[in-house]
Amino acid sequence: MDDHLDELGRLADTAGAEVVGRTHQRVEAPTPTFYLGQGKVDELKGVLKDTGSTLLLFDEALSPVQGSSLEKALAVRVMDRTEVILDIFATRARSAEAKMQVELAQLQYLLPRLTRMWTHLSRIRGGIGLRGPGETQLETDRRVIRRKISNLKRRLEEVAHHRANQRQGRRDLPSAALVGYTNAGKSSLLRALSGAEILVEDRLFATLDTLTREVDVGGGYRFRLTDTVGFIRKLPHHLVASFRATLEEARDADLLLHVIDASHPTWEEQADVVEREVRSAEWGVRNDNVGPDRKRVVHVFNKADLLPDPEAFLGMVRERYPHAVLTSCTPHSAFRTPHLGAVERLRDVLRTSAQALRPIARIRVPVGDGKLLAALHRDSEVLDETQVDGVVEVTARVQAWMLGKLRRDGVGVVIGG
Repeated sequence: MDDHLDELGRLADTAGAEVVGRTHQRVEAPTPTFYLGQGKVDELKGVLKDTGSTLLLFDEALSPVQGSSLEKALAVRVMDRTEVILDIFATRARSAEAKMQVELAQLQYLLPRLTRMWTHLSRIRGGIGLRGPGETQLETDRRVIRRKISNLKRRLEEVAHHRANQRQGRRDLPSAALVGYTNAGKSSLLRALSGAEILVEDRLFATLDTLTREVDVGGGYRFRLTDTVGFIRKLPHHLVASFRATLEEARDADLLLHVIDASHPTWEEQADVVEREVRSAEWGVRNDNVGPDRKRVVHVFNKADLLPDPEAFLGMVRERYPHAVLTSCTPHSAFRTPHLGAVERLRDVLRTSAQALRPIARIRVPVGDGKLLAALHRDSEVLDETQVDGVVEVTARVQAWMLGKLRRDGVGVVIGG
């Protein structure tokens, strides 16, 4: 409970509010009117008056009736966790796509709460020049919002289609998506691996826009890494649905890097939240195998420089995640056990994955088989091409599915450059 309230306090700080107090109540079931019991509501009236507070935040989701009843009873603005998160997203959205995604989520949250928000407009207005066809202002607002929701969904579908075309047009590199709890250090890892100037803040939801960078992982291999929006417990389902176009980058990646804040006291609960959200998104993720419809997940335990005994921690987490990697984005000098960390171990893992996903192969193609040569140039990364005695020998990084197809078709393939 304390950890949940601490996180709500951090959300409030990120949203720009100053926390002056906190309280809780254990109830067998939320009451339909206030969520809380009547006695707790009366207690809150006194606390709000004594502290001069103008805002009350709830860690749980409130129904439209509960929110409206609490505001009337307490005479202050009442926001639940969902509304706070939506407010943070609204202030941090930068790209046109992120703004559309946040607006869609806000409108879907607002629609059932219009009665509470627009009570003063809910009556038919009378008088000369104000008489209408009999439609209340509330019904008009609902109709306008439904139309905006429909338009935003259509525009985001277009964005998703555009992203799919972009992915097809990119160089054929293995790809990985950084997923994880908010503020786990995903953007810091991307910056450390790529050397690019990327916004990094020690705040919740510093990243809302998908960012992709190519990363040199050594041995002549490169990886395409994508940073994604962070997850959080009790994440509003409107937001998950709205960010579908962005999260498709993660769904279509060859590899997921699940970044976990190793220094957080409840990292296991945070990891479970992320895994649950990933499963609910139906990305076909499995932790144990790699296949045509299975995605490999590498668990990356970040902020290892904040651990008192990194070696012992790594031994412990590998009981649950055998291939876990320990990393730190601080300079080597600040890392107590340099041989375990920084990001070089993660770079090694990415290189090994690249070799497995796109092994270098030498393929012998008859000169007259222009269709196969065109397919190799289209679906693989051709490194070299020579012609000897009527045979074109192509050296290329080839995906596993294509290697299988070539072998089934009787094409000569030798793995290794």
